[in-house]
Amino acid sequence: MVQQSRPSPQSSGPAGRYAGKRAASGPGDGSKAAAIPPPSTQRGFAPYGARDRRSYAAIDLGTNNCRLLIAKPSADGFIVVDAFSRIVRLGEGLASTGRISDAAIDRAIAALSVCADKLRRRHVTLARSVATEACRRASNGAEFIQRVYRETGIALDIISAEEEARLAVLGCHALLEPGNGPALIFDIGGGSTELVLVDSQGSSGAPRIVDWVSAPWGVVSLTESEAFEHDDADARLAAYDRMRARVSEAFSPLARRLPQGAQDIRLLGTSGTVTTLASLHLNLPRYDRQAIDGLIVPCASMRSISERLSAMALGERQKLPCIGTERADLVVAGCAILESILDIWPAERLGVADRGIREGILRGLMDRDGRMM
Repeated sequence: MVQQSRPSPQSSGPAGRYAGKRAASGPGDGSKAAAIPPPSTQRGFAPYGARDRRSYAAIDLGTNNCRLLIAKPSADGFIVVDAFSRIVRLGEGLASTGRISDAAIDRAIAALSVCADKLRRRHVTLARSVATEACRRASNGAEFIQRVYRETGIALDIISAEEEARLAVLGCHALLEPGNGPALIFDIGGGSTELVLVDSQGSSGAPRIVDWVSAPWGVVSLTESEAFEHDDADARLAAYDRMRARVSEAFSPLARRLPQGAQDIRLLGTSGTVTTLASLHLNLPRYDRQAIDGLIVPCASMRSISERLSAMALGERQKLPCIGTERADLVVAGCAILESILDIWPAERLGVADRGIREGILRGLMDRDGRMM
């Protein structure tokens, strides 16, 4: 089921507990995009002062990863002072049971305990911690949130798909290619994928959200929906086609509303899928965020890499640099989602962002704190 509503992700402010539907919609050559611009004083950022000595933190507990970012304000936006990321696979088995498993809970709490220790050691002044699709969908999501608070002291906020889309745009929009045409920003997660159509003309801050969709297919949920690891290459390709068909159906409400024949269309993606495929595009021996964040890649290259990965057996994918054993079983689902996006938004180039929800949270916290000082 696909969540539907028009551009409510544009609204700002803290999100409350999630209540309602679990799925929604509403209205290159390897060059680098521009760096993050300095914060706008018009939006309430205090340029210097006591706020600059504060530490802010953002935790994003997704269906696949647990990520932490701790930063301090600076003239260039913010300076990261600590970061943490761990694959926890919180949504593993969720599609079949409707619940977060005990093993997944243990993995997530172990990772969040590391985050809590970093928050204490870095003397964080203001933090926001969010949970996304796995907790929205799980029947024991609220129970899990309570246990996390008891054992780690971290109060997770289960945000809506609308808020997830808004934060992703806020966190990565600075990497959009310059241009006057419409732009699509997407975030391929573990349990869902958000597509956001934006208008950045005449905007010095975050672009205006025109329309959006949140589909309940991410790399974990799609992998678990379709048995892919067949010995026969033709069987793998058939499974891949079925994955793409599922995603395309979920994207269809937005696809029907997208502008047709528009010129100078732009595309920006934030996810482990796009950063991994961009690493393969550059033939990197190991992942290098500095080389990837802000990279502009020809979409034809991303399609070619996706098609190549979809024909490979698991063992072959595990041997590829920047994929390894942790991502090998999930990357094909990410490829299916990415190709489905390219089908409905045929841009020539794809901007790659190794930033998103956490950065969006930090910008929101610093903006709000600046207005209050």
